[in-house]
Amino acid sequence: MSFQITKGLFKFDFTDQHAILGVPLDAEFNDIRKRYMKIVRRLHSDTCPFESQAEKDQANEFLSKVVNPAYNKFSKESDRKEYGLLLGAIGKRTVKEQKNLQLESEPAKQLATAKDFQETYKKALAELAEKQYDSMDNSEEIIAQLSELNMVYLLRKEQKGVVISQPQQASKPTTSGGASTPPPVTPPTIKPPIVQESFVEQACRRVEGLMATKNYAKAILELKGALNREPKHSKGHALLGMCYLEQKQATMAKIEIKKALELNPEEPTALEAKKKLEQSTPQPAATKGAKGKKPGAKPESNAGKPAADKKAGKKVDKKTDPSKGEGFFGGFFGGLFGGGNKKK
Repeated sequence: MSFQITKGLFKFDFTDQHAILGVPLDAEFNDIRKRYMKIVRRLHSDTCPFESQAEKDQANEFLSKVVNPAYNKFSKESDRKEYGLLLGAIGKRTVKEQKNLQLESEPAKQLATAKDFQETYKKALAELAEKQYDSMDNSEEIIAQLSELNMVYLLRKEQKGVVISQPQQASKPTTSGGASTPPPVTPPTIKPPIVQESFVEQACRRVEGLMATKNYAKAILELKGALNREPKHSKGHALLGMCYLEQKQATMAKIEIKKALELNPEEPTALEAKKKLEQSTPQPAATKGAKGKKPGAKPESNAGKPAADKKAGKKVDKKTDPSKGEGFFGGFFGGLFGGGNKKK
């Protein structure tokens, strides 16, 4: 089946799992699970209320290929953490690309200018989620509207609730005679200069998303290709060094971090990577002497007198060897109580 949405967060090459499940971005896992079970009862072939077999098959296929993978993204804590990091990166992108965001759905436009955007967001989302899977013909369009709501919510959250201005066409005021009067003169707004990102900067932005999902191998390939075109980019080398470090390639990491610091000694990512590299490099252990002894002192012999006798070439009698325990005491008491009779 084809599932392709280009609105909302989907336009950032991101699969909006929250929109597919119809839950808010700050939903707890228990609430996500309850919502998922409700969707399963709606779309599963055994409980699906649709009348036509074609719509039932479509619903069951949508459940297995779209809804189930979305829920699986939240079923493990590690996956939820990775998804949350990636969602945070997408939120920052909405701020950078705000000038290019065109809102199409009415709920998203209302959320952009709502005074209490938190309450407006949850109310609008709940209304859309309620009818999300009433008909399979409209489900994708509602998912797109939900994702557009999520995009506006992330943007306003990143901007601490600042209202998002949308261009509107002003109506021409008219006089009583029907003649139009010129609109009031408003001072021109000064737009900030558009900063064009370089090729490597665009690659670095994509790599940060890959690193958030621990896809270091793909991130390394992305950075290598970008640095071939712009080799004197300190952050690019720093991120490459960080990726090598995560891949346990300390030598390559050291080379890239050194390049980054040579290009910019104050590069934050390079300084952070250097710190991690130093922490991961084992330090040589100091030479320690025996416990309580100075380094280099010779340990005392524990062999005692028998060892000295052996060194001198004397024959050691096992019966009188203190290290032999029982033989020693037998010989000692034998000498006390029976040895005197032998001497004449």
